[in-house]
Amino acid sequence: MESELGEAVVRGLHRYVRLVIEELRLSGNAYYTHFDPTVGAYIALDRRLPGQSECDVALVWNESTGWALALETDSREHLLVVDRLRDEILPPPRVVATFARDAYAGEPMGDEDDAPPPICEDLAERLTGYASATLPA
Repeated sequence: MESELGEAVVRGLHRYVRLVIEELRLSGNAYYTHFDPTVGAYIALDRRLPGQSECDVALVWNESTGWALALETDSREHLLVVDRLRDEILPPPRVVATFARDAYAGEPMGDEDDAPPPICEDLAERLTGYASATLPA
């Protein structure tokens, strides 16, 4: 599927994820992107959530549901989503970083509504725009 998306979209997703990581001021390369069966990303966060000291935490993104904050289960096979950023599928990196920081600050997690954000008809175009994006100042 990666080749079907085009090189600019692939580069754009990588760059978008790196911009989120920069906004979070994370070090290292504890992230990955994937393109099959759906387009998505995973960013390991460097600390645990308040009240969840036994679980590692990650930000995960996919083209259908957008960003979510998830706990890694003991099995390491499945992630337990504890909150979703429902505003849009591809929000600016600073919005994603604020979402994650709010969770660490003990802000209430989202409601139980599992409705995904609105469909992003221009996702490929928006990702392509990130292919040449510069880091925030």
